[in-house]
Amino acid sequence: MFRSLATAASGMEAQQTKLDVTANNIANVSTNGFKKGRAEFADLMYQTQRAAGAATGQGTNAPTGTEIGLGTRLVATGRSLGQGELHQTGGQLDLAVEGHGYLAVKLPGGDTAYTRNGALKLSAEGRLVTSEGFSIAGDITVPPDAQSVTIAADGTVTAKVPGDAQPVELGQIQIATFANPGGLAAQGGTLFRETSASGTAVLGAPGEGGAGSLRQGMLEVSNVNVVEEMIDLISGQRAYEINSRVIRAADEMLGQTAQLR
Repeated sequence: MFRSLATAASGMEAQQTKLDVTANNIANVSTNGFKKGRAEFADLMYQTQRAAGAATGQGTNAPTGTEIGLGTRLVATGRSLGQGELHQTGGQLDLAVEGHGYLAVKLPGGDTAYTRNGALKLSAEGRLVTSEGFSIAGDITVPPDAQSVTIAADGTVTAKVPGDAQPVELGQIQIATFANPGGLAAQGGTLFRETSASGTAVLGAPGEGGAGSLRQGMLEVSNVNVVEEMIDLISGQRAYEINSRVIRAADEMLGQTAQLR
């Protein structure tokens, strides 16, 4: 019964973690470029009272073993990397990555982060930056007298400038891909950092080497499905309640055993 208390407690803790992840998904249902998370669990060690194939003492062997599990534990919080819907915004600096890959972002300390949130803006110097002011890798600067900016599917940025009959090429936005994008470390602000698990970022032109293409005037919204999250929320709550009932039942059994003594 003491074992059942600890086992049920591990189940309650697991479901609490699942609800934490679900709550974060629901909170970010309107966050551009957000990728929903999921809690992944594994069973704990088992106490083997009789091994499978052990002699039964009657000249036969046990066809199955006697094992009692000790609960569950969190092993990872995975991330669903499925493509979110692309919504038309009409903003000439709004970008959506259609396919695999991330936009590279230069942080103030000189490090590089990666994002799927392509809601870009112009800084006071005319650089392409994120909503938080981080420069897009490539240091693309738009002239102050530019009448319009065009970003092609291959990342080429051009601007229509007075006095020039042809658009002026300003640079090219590249896409970063990873051998294991699930190994990226979330930093908040829809930013990720590469880790030893994700592998080193491979920068390339959009549409080449498996990298996705860019869509101007569009944004990728969160890939969270509210209906699925609500189902997970309800199932997690029910599982939590059932584990708490196990603890209550084990406590009652302990009380009855104490009275017999």
